Formats: sequence, C-alpha cells, structure tokens
Amino acid sequence: MVSSTNKVAIIKKRTKPFKRHQSDRYKTVKESWRKPKGIDNRVRRRFKGQIPMPKIGYGSNQKTRHLMPNGFKKFVVSSVKELEVLLMQNRTYAAEVAHNVSSKNRIAIVERAQQLNVKVTNANARLRTQEN
Repeated sequence: MVSSTNKVAIIKKRTKPFKRHQSDRYKTVKESWRKPKGIDNRVRRRFKGQIPMPKIGYGSNQKTRHLMPNGFKKFVVSSVKELEVLLMQNRTYAAEVAHNVSSKNRIAIVERAQQLNVKVTNANARLRTQEN
C-alpha cells in the first residue's frame, strides 16, 4: 500500500480541552468553552492563576495541521467519481468513505481505491464478507 510523504513529527501544543470559566462551580454552566465577556471577568483580563483562554499561540504546526497519526490528510468521498481526484495526491490524502454511502457503493469505492493505489481509512466499515 502507499505510504505518506510526511516526515515531520506531529506535536500538539495543548491536548487538554479549554474549560469554561466557573464550569466546576455550577451544574448549569457546562464545560464547553465560551469566551468570557464580563466587564470585571478575571479570565478575560488574564489574571495570574486563572484558567487559560484559547489563543492563536496554541495552534499546531502548519505542516502537520489536520494530519492523522498515519501522516495522511482526510478527504471524504461519497462516490467513485470523487475518488479520481486523489489519483495524483495519493501520498498526501487518504480517502474516507462518507457515513451515508450504501454498502454496495462502499464496495465499489474500496475496489477502485485499490486500483488507484489510494488509502481508505475506513475500508472495512459496513462491509460484510459473508452472509449468515
């Protein structure tokens, strides 16, 4: 099978999710991040010892952004025709069959991907080799 051209190690500057201010204090305040907008808010004013806010400096390396651990970028495919786009980019992009594709079309996509030497990330999803 084809291997990726990426040789740069993928390093994330932060893997822990950013939590919402006072989400540990109240049940009604969920953990998903919301930017604090209050005039007296300590987090917004960046006081020492407060929870960190997301900012541009936490972004990953541009060369490794959107890369999967195997070194490929994901490209969602819904038909065999869309797979032809990856013919020249098969060392950079890997096909991923969309969730709403039928089993019959999945088989056709996976077979055509093997002919084109394109990696399919979810090749075994919803493919039955033998009926019971």
